[in-house]
Amino acid sequence: MADTLPTRGLELRSTISTDGQLTLELVEVDVPAPAADQVLVRLEAAPISPSDLALLLGPIDGSTLAASGTKDRPVVTARIPPQRLPALAARFDQSMQVGNEGAGTVIAGDPKLVGKRVSLATGGTFAQYRIVRARDCLVLPEGVTARQGAAAFVNPMTVLSMLETMRADKHTAIVHTAAASNLGQMLVRATAADKIPLVNIVRSAEQVALLRSLGAEHVLDSTVPAFREQLIQAVAATGATLAFDAIGGGALASQILGAMEMVAVRQATGYSRYGSSVHKQVYIYGRLDLRPTELDASAGLSWGVAGWLLPSFLAKAGMETVVRLRARVLAELTTTFASNYTAEIGLAQILDLDTVRAYTRRATGAKYLVTPAS
Repeated sequence: MADTLPTRGLELRSTISTDGQLTLELVEVDVPAPAADQVLVRLEAAPISPSDLALLLGPIDGSTLAASGTKDRPVVTARIPPQRLPALAARFDQSMQVGNEGAGTVIAGDPKLVGKRVSLATGGTFAQYRIVRARDCLVLPEGVTARQGAAAFVNPMTVLSMLETMRADKHTAIVHTAAASNLGQMLVRATAADKIPLVNIVRSAEQVALLRSLGAEHVLDSTVPAFREQLIQAVAATGATLAFDAIGGGALASQILGAMEMVAVRQATGYSRYGSSVHKQVYIYGRLDLRPTELDASAGLSWGVAGWLLPSFLAKAGMETVVRLRARVLAELTTTFASNYTAEIGLAQILDLDTVRAYTRRATGAKYLVTPAS
């Protein structure tokens, strides 16, 4: 078998130069034999998620995107605005692997894993092959395809970790923004299974219809004039004092805190110049809107706004919690945690300019699956 193993393979690399040019290209690299504690995985599917875009593209000026190279080896370049460069200094002139997670088949290494279809969250998954530690492989259940298992980590584990955070912080309901995303749809199904009230905030009537078709009870369109009053009503109905915000910029976090405060004040037995004593929390876990986060004075003084990252949560939660959450993901991978994709594309197609523009729009529901073998 060793004679048939690949020795070279393609992978996508992202480089930002010191003068602010982003370069995306396919690079042919050596494929070494796995060490004793490693396996060689032939990658078959990898999602392009919002969490991939910061490394893939950085804060580019989209109007400067340009293509060169050949059909099989395309190259994409773009410029980084000068004011954004200082934050990127640590990665200047480094050719960086891209792709947070994916799935494929083990073709060499640990005999117990060879031939198994596995999911990975080790990075560098926009590639034909990947050497990883055997212990970092999540063996997919029999019959589960690479397409079904490609997004078995980031979104499902984020959803379950949000629920863990809710319980640990003594909240009983959740408000979620950009809620029609793949992650948002998983959260609808997971909270329904766990009987947790959920308020979903979306940005169009079509997204309202989508989530209602999944059984979501509270779905609000933030673009309609009645949004503020609808939000107050939904918070009152659910008792939500916790929000997970994928938008980040603008006034939405403040609107959510204000609605929570309005409900708390209405239920208070007396007046306080400092507002209610009910603690209200917004965790920002995405930056779909890159503008500054705006906070007004409508939330009183008992509130918090903080960043929330899955790796940080899991590091604090410990291995026992990680194993428990992973077990649930595997058991519900084709139901609660199923992902939907707009299109499947090959490695070279990631660098098609129209495709780049499509996935950089971060449109809700527009999710691409990379199939490196195609």
